[in-house]
Amino acid sequence: MVSKKRHFSAIQESDGEEKRIETSKFGMKINTNKCNVENIISSQSQSMNPMSQIRPPSPTTSLRPGIHLDLLLHLASANSFVREAAAEMLVTESIEVQKAYEDLENRVEDEGNLLLEGEKDDGLEDCAPSLRLLVSRLILGASSTRECARQGFSLGLAVVLEKITAVKVESVMRLIIKKLNIPSGMKGQEARDLLLGRLFTYGSLARSHRLFSKWISDKNTHVITEFTSTLISLAQKKRYLHEPAIAVILNMLEKLPLEAIERHVLIAPGMQEWLQKAVETGDPDALFFALKLQEMVPMKRETFNKLLPHPFNIENFFSRENLQILGKCFKESTFCLPRIHSIWSFLVNMLIPDGRSQHDVEIHSNKKSRKCNSSEDIIKNIRCFCEVVIEGTLLQSSHDRKHLALNILQLLLPRLPSSTIDSVLPHKLVQCLMDILSTKNTWLYNTAQLFMNDLLNWAVLEDERHAAVIVSLQKYSNGRFDCVTRTNTVRELVAEFKTAQGCMQFVNSLMNLFVDEVAITGEPSDQSQTTDENSEIGSAEDKGSLVVSGNTELLKIWVIDSMPRLLKNLKVDLRVGSSNSTEEKFKIQTRIAKFLAVQGLFSASLGTEVTSFQLLEKFQWPRVTSSSSLCKMCIEQLQLLLEDAQKEESVSFANSLERNDLGSFFMCFLKTLGEIPSVSLYRTLSKEDEKAFSRLQEVEFRLYQEERDIGPGLLANKLHAMRYLLIQLVLQILLHPNDFSEAASDLIICCNKLFPSTADNDSEDAFDDNDMPKLMDVLVETLLSILPRSSGRMSYVVEQVFRFFCSDITDYGLQRMLRVVKKDLKPLRHPVSSDDDEENDEDDEVLGIEDTEMDETKAGEVSAHEENEDHSDEMANAGETTSSSEDESVGGELAGTEHELNVRKSGDNPRKSVKPVGDKARDTDSEDFDDSDGGMDDDAMFRMDAYHAQLLKERTGNDNALSQLILFKLRVLSLLEIYLQKYPGKSHVLAISSCFVQTYSKYHGVGGNEQLCQRIIAILKKKVFKGKDHPRGGDIALDTLEKLLGRSLKTASRSRVKDISSLAQAYAFWLLKIISSRNFPESELGRVALIVENVLLDYFNNRNCRLKSGFIKEIMKRHGWLGLKLFAFLLDKCANGKSEFRRIEAVDMVDCIIKSVIPSGKGERDKETTRKSSKLLKVQLPVLCEVILQLLNNLPGKQSRRAEVRRFCTRALEAVAALNLKKSFVKAMMPDGISVCESKLGNAVAPFKAL
Repeated sequence: MVSKKRHFSAIQESDGEEKRIETSKFGMKINTNKCNVENIISSQSQSMNPMSQIRPPSPTTSLRPGIHLDLLLHLASANSFVREAAAEMLVTESIEVQKAYEDLENRVEDEGNLLLEGEKDDGLEDCAPSLRLLVSRLILGASSTRECARQGFSLGLAVVLEKITAVKVESVMRLIIKKLNIPSGMKGQEARDLLLGRLFTYGSLARSHRLFSKWISDKNTHVITEFTSTLISLAQKKRYLHEPAIAVILNMLEKLPLEAIERHVLIAPGMQEWLQKAVETGDPDALFFALKLQEMVPMKRETFNKLLPHPFNIENFFSRENLQILGKCFKESTFCLPRIHSIWSFLVNMLIPDGRSQHDVEIHSNKKSRKCNSSEDIIKNIRCFCEVVIEGTLLQSSHDRKHLALNILQLLLPRLPSSTIDSVLPHKLVQCLMDILSTKNTWLYNTAQLFMNDLLNWAVLEDERHAAVIVSLQKYSNGRFDCVTRTNTVRELVAEFKTAQGCMQFVNSLMNLFVDEVAITGEPSDQSQTTDENSEIGSAEDKGSLVVSGNTELLKIWVIDSMPRLLKNLKVDLRVGSSNSTEEKFKIQTRIAKFLAVQGLFSASLGTEVTSFQLLEKFQWPRVTSSSSLCKMCIEQLQLLLEDAQKEESVSFANSLERNDLGSFFMCFLKTLGEIPSVSLYRTLSKEDEKAFSRLQEVEFRLYQEERDIGPGLLANKLHAMRYLLIQLVLQILLHPNDFSEAASDLIICCNKLFPSTADNDSEDAFDDNDMPKLMDVLVETLLSILPRSSGRMSYVVEQVFRFFCSDITDYGLQRMLRVVKKDLKPLRHPVSSDDDEENDEDDEVLGIEDTEMDETKAGEVSAHEENEDHSDEMANAGETTSSSEDESVGGELAGTEHELNVRKSGDNPRKSVKPVGDKARDTDSEDFDDSDGGMDDDAMFRMDAYHAQLLKERTGNDNALSQLILFKLRVLSLLEIYLQKYPGKSHVLAISSCFVQTYSKYHGVGGNEQLCQRIIAILKKKVFKGKDHPRGGDIALDTLEKLLGRSLKTASRSRVKDISSLAQAYAFWLLKIISSRNFPESELGRVALIVENVLLDYFNNRNCRLKSGFIKEIMKRHGWLGLKLFAFLLDKCANGKSEFRRIEAVDMVDCIIKSVIPSGKGERDKETTRKSSKLLKVQLPVLCEVILQLLNNLPGKQSRRAEVRRFCTRALEAVAALNLKKSFVKAMMPDGISVCESKLGNAVAPFKAL
């Protein structure tokens, strides 16, 4: 690692020095005119603050020019402009000094006129002493570690060598070795500084053009050979010097002609040996040097041996054989990490030249041009490079080389053609990424994340590569890339498809992936084979991330699941209403529907390809037959696709757009494909299912024709909803054999009755109206029979059908739905109480069903009811048939549990012994006989363990049954919510709300019913209590309302559960709202007041009553007539309450009533109310006066209660005055009473004194 850091530092400094020299060379021309130099400094001082530190040299008294060595300090500045300006001033002064020195006749200078003197044997005898000293200082400064001293001093040396020819190259080379000599005992940082100083000074020589000038003047010079040999020798000293030394040589070669390279560079000592051994030693610098040299000058084969192929061309170099030979060179290029070796940028440019974009490669790849470096060759070279170098060499090695492989691919990505993505993301790379990303806090994790970010950003720019990247990641991870890496990479990539063209591209890619005949062989993760001994990541088997070999089931599951979900991203763009966008999306839907139908519903008996001449399309199946689970998943996703299409069709139809009917397209496609002789359904249907399957298709076709003929309207919407129910039922028959054939027959009968114009008179479904129950009852029963065993998609179409036909629902149909909501898993064998029967009777009364009628109905349809119970049992057991013994054991156990629960809920003592039922009774008997296991041997114990295991298994199955029953209830609740939303004013709402309240109270707090209770309370609050309307029909008897009100008030006063009490109070408010809106006679309203009075009596007399006074006062505020009827009762409680607290509560309630009778307006209605209030108050005035006197004479002890009493008395006086009852009041109070009031109430009695 130390050598890597040193090498990285050397390269950075060398590159920085090169950049500075190039800036000086091309960006700021060095002039010898001092005025221009000062202008440069002045202009730089204005634009860059750091330049202010350089000041022009102060004038000297000497007539000779001189070099101000204090400028050397500025060569180490971190500011490049400061370094360049300082170097420019130094070379300007040096030129003037050398010119003055050469003009002297006597070159022996006076010691006093010199600042310092250079060495006598430095080989620079022709240079002025100041210049000799400057050169020496520049060489030494190149080894300094101060800021940017190496860059600045090497820059100064380069410009001095280039501008002053008197400084000889040979002398400078000898001076470098002398000044930067490394003693034998020197190590560490000091030796490193001297080596880097040599490297930078040699770089100055190479960039100064003096070597080229030397060769021009003397073609037999040995300077170039010596310079090359010296650099090769320097590079051998430390590994981090290899690449920068080669960069210096290449920089020199750029300035030399071919002849000089052949005669001086290639024959330099050590050059041939270095190149010949490069393949064996694995030297990437030698390979880079050979490639650069071959680019400059074509060389003979002997020059590079095996390093380069012969004849050399890009195709031969990137051939599989040559890349395998160079594998060691590629591996050893990791020594400079984290920086990427220069060879890789060069190789990437060779693969795809800088001027050839990936778009150009894709366009020209279809042309048959055989020019050199054609697009076909580029794609071929990329594939060979990725297979041999990336996958075969680097990924199978250490972590450093994996790091390098990812960095190389990042360089390659911006130029990569989309057609080569499968080669760039091979199996081993995807497995490597999965291993790395699945374990955080590793050295490679950040590198892999950066690579994935670049890959994703690059992929989303074009649809083809977008789809190709997703397919590669999932294909080689067996569809588990996100799962193993614990990221959302693939999910987010799929969500990025926003256009119809991109979605279609991705769908086609998924279809090809699903039916691809090439077996995707699962290879073991490379981490388990190729990590080095210092690996930070364990094997894939240890983490469970190894993909099962050859198993493509998960991949196909992902393909099936991704297709319908892909369309959700297009909804935002397509809701605008653009017909073009709608058509594009419909094409994608039909494409997906055909694929899911082919793969899920059918199989080919002859081969894997079938061509439909009617559709002019070829269909493919995988070579390995898909499993039944995959076919079922295809059908389920097809149902989801049809559901989404139905939702969108309803929106587009509401916006007066032309409806694209995906359901009709699917049914036509289903019929056409089924007529092909070599194609059959993936499973064999029974006679009943086959008959229902074909008849559903026929009825759907007739409904479709009728819908198309009649045009838009309510009837068309009914036909459309019923059609989609038939379509979904066709798919349900394939999903669940022998479960839906009877429901399909009933539904066909309903369709023929609902839409007589579409009925087939010759069909066996013809029926006699006299023999049939009400049509809506049959439809409701059919819908209820479909819901338990169907999927969520099926539930949606059932809701749509119910939405259009629920206006005709009968009392019996509604009662059947409500019984589902209240249904228990199994009935109790020994009923604890008759509460449930009373509740059912209440529902019957609300619905207006007479007992005799219900008895006849029950007697006539016992078999149908039992069959429905069987269906519910099958639903509860997830569609599986269970034996009668298992049903009895599970039912007995659950019955015992519910028995205990109901006993506790009925208010009995929970400690009271309850006799168990079913298996629990037998268990209890055995425990009574012997509750110890002392007499059991080992075999008996093992048998007992087996029994316990079976019992736990049964309980687990019971939990599953309960969850299925809850799901069934939730679906029925959705239907009832639709009815409440459409018809909030019908009398059926009362029965529904009553059932909801009872069910909520029954299941609240019972495990597994939380979701059911939450759904019920949400519907009640939103659709009933806060609904726009409430039942107003005259068909609701007051007796029913009274019973419901009494039960709700009783629950509110007795329930210890806050949620149940709150619901009962809200329900009571809603019932009183209905009663108040009906305008019942006073005599009948008196019965309602009596119910409330009994509750108040319980409130005042019973400590167990849990009613709050706020609830009672709210009733008085909302319904003033009820307060007037309870006025006398409350006045009595004000005087005769059991406790002071209750008396004050009664005072507060009477205060609310009195406040409501004070007139507030002059309307006719207010006048009538005032008249009634005045009459009532006049009758109760003696009692009111007596209560006032009693309260004032016996004021409570607490200040707050005394304030309430005074407020009540004051309010009573105000009401008497407002209702013109002053004289009656004074007469009833007597003078003594008036005096008491005046003493206690003060000015409130003033209006009564004058009387």
